[in-house]
Parts: sequence; C-alpha cells; structure tokens
Amino acid sequence: MAWRHGAMGVLPGHEKAVVVEYFRLVPQRILQAIQAVSCDLWEAYREAVREEIPSARLVADRFHVARQYRDAADQIRKTELQRLKKELPKEEYHTCPGGRCQGKLNGSFRAFRKNAKDLKKEERKTLRAFFAYSPSAKQAYDFREDFTAIYDMNVSKKQAQSKILRWIWQVEKSGLLCFDNFIRLLRHWWEEITNFFVHRENSGFVEGFNNKVKVLKRRCYGIFNLTHLFQRIYLDLSGYRLFAATTIYA
Repeated sequence: MAWRHGAMGVLPGHEKAVVVEYFRLVPQRILQAIQAVSCDLWEAYREAVREEIPSARLVADRFHVARQYRDAADQIRKTELQRLKKELPKEEYHTCPGGRCQGKLNGSFRAFRKNAKDLKKEERKTLRAFFAYSPSAKQAYDFREDFTAIYDMNVSKKQAQSKILRWIWQVEKSGLLCFDNFIRLLRHWWEEITNFFVHRENSGFVEGFNNKVKVLKRRCYGIFNLTHLFQRIYLDLSGYRLFAATTIYA
C-alpha cells in the first residue's frame, strides 16, 4: 500500500487551547480512527492529545529526542575544548605534536558531531587527539552513540525500555553529569519516547513541511494574507500532482 502524506491544517500557534480547538473541528469519526500521534517534546501537545484523542498512542519524535542527548554530549566537547585551549600551548592545541596523538584539537567540532560510522580517516585522527586529552569527552561521545544504536535496533518496546534503563544506569555509574537533564526528560516522557518502538512513527513529514513554509516565506519576502499563504502552501505540497501535464504532445 502506498501512503501519501498531507497537511490537514496549519495552526496560528502551539498553545494547548489552539490545538484543542482544532481537534474539535475534526469529525469524531476521523479522530477515533487515529491510532498514533507523533509530536515533539512540547507539553501542550501531549495534554491536548490525551484530552481529545485518548485512544491514540502518543509518540515522541525521534529527531527531537536525539537533539536532546546529542546537545548534552556536545556540551562536554565545548567545555573540554575551552579548558584545553587555556591549558595547552598554542602549538600543541593546534598540532598535537610529540607523537602523543595525531590531528588538530581545534578541528574536532565537525568530527565530534558526526556519527562514528560516518567519520572519515582524518576525522577519526582528530577525535583520537581530542579524546587523548579528554576521557570525559570520549565517554560522552560513546554514550551518545550507544543511545543512537538503541534507536536503530529492531526491538520491541519492552526490550527498548530494558536497554534504555541499562543505559541510564551506566551513565549514572560513570559519574558523567552532562546527561542529567536528558535522563530527567526520559523519565518524564518515558511512555511517549518508548512508544517509538511499537511502529517507529516519526514527525519527519512535519519537519520537512515546516522547512518548506520557511523557504516559501523567504521566497515571497513575507506573506501577510493568511488565505494567500495557505494557497501557496497547498500549491507547493500538491500542485505538481494536481496540475502537472500528464500528456506529452509531439
């Protein structure tokens, strides 16, 4: 079966009252048919869905969860590089001489933010140089990669919960503090985050849609008439499918 995504509506805000008002405009037969709702980590969305579509499974979007734990790990990188820049001689910070490691510490920004499987040879050298001076940064990087690996596994919700609990235990045992806020978020959104492993729903379409709207606004130098904005959005999303020529005349 082929699925086609589409926008049902564009709301003027993301407050709970706005979302609830929109849900109440949708016929009940449609709301009752909804099996899952994927959203970002915004409390108003969760409350609105629980009130208006209680039978739907609420799924925290993987992208927004990943941004939280990746940003947590990146904070260690920033802190450690600032420390090393102050403590190391300028030549050593930029070239890491003496055979202790290879690569340039000040080039670790891009390498650190990449997944391990995507690193090039020179980027691996850069990270080895950085990690030689900062074991805590290596710990944070490894924990980040471990959590991503859980998301990539083909496991059930119960199995995923077990693996995440073990991940939390390992982080807390390590003494690393950068993931504390993320762990609190995990516990607060536990069901919604682990609901991802039921059918792996995500909000990828919505993120792409939001980017299209931003590009559209820039391209048109701002659209102040909402009717015109919705018309342009509709054309961008469905115009080609609806109006493109399907017959070629020779």
